[in-house]
Amino acid sequence: MRKNLAVFFFFLTIHFFGQQKITGKTLSENDMIVTSVLVVNISNDQKVYSNSLGEFSIDGSEKDEIRFIKKGYERASRKVVNAESPINVVLVRIPEEIEEVEIISTTGDLSKDSKRLTKIDKKEQLQKAIGLPKPPEKPREVPAEVKKVLLAAAFGNVDVQAVFDLISGKSRRQKRWYKYEDVQLDITWIRKRIDDEYFVKDGIPDERIPEFLEFSFLIKPEIRSYVKAKNINRVMFNLDSVLPIYVERLKQNHNTVEQK
Repeated sequence: MRKNLAVFFFFLTIHFFGQQKITGKTLSENDMIVTSVLVVNISNDQKVYSNSLGEFSIDGSEKDEIRFIKKGYERASRKVVNAESPINVVLVRIPEEIEEVEIISTTGDLSKDSKRLTKIDKKEQLQKAIGLPKPPEKPREVPAEVKKVLLAAAFGNVDVQAVFDLISGKSRRQKRWYKYEDVQLDITWIRKRIDDEYFVKDGIPDERIPEFLEFSFLIKPEIRSYVKAKNINRVMFNLDSVLPIYVERLKQNHNTVEQK
């Protein structure tokens, strides 16, 4: 028993005196001090943090692996070659993705520009902030397609209803209606976010605002893409470029009517 205890204490002493203090400093690529870096000795699972000067001291021995972990930086690892030599570790910062910054051109009209810059979809922002799911999309019956019907028939699967829809013209009417419905939804989305006065003050009567928006979709189809992306600033930017064209057409039509 005494012999076993002696052997145990012998190896314990070797282990204790074999451990030394591994010291060093944690720095950035610009030689700036990086504080609060987690320093881990993988061999003995000891953990410490670098101090306000970037310095650390941890128990270890030669050939131990020391890891350095800090949020926002790449993980670093060093092997202890000489326990008496300080380890200076350079941590490489992980590049962060920066959200796209949209630069909005101003018109010089303070009232117009202020409206453009302060338009926010508050309802959508609130839903996003509290984690509410988006409302379910309105279900639609899928119109029959000639290619799909013919392909199915080639494999012996004849969809009688789809064939009837194609022959009767129901499929064509559905497509036309869906296109019209989508346009009206986009117009409604825009009008909820832009005051009518915005258009009226530039020469578009109230009753012609929907017509102007449809005209804008034809001249600049990308506007509808911005509506889908819910980017009201881009929508307004493109509407501004179409607005004088439409107003000029209104004037020409008015002059033509007067001449008659």
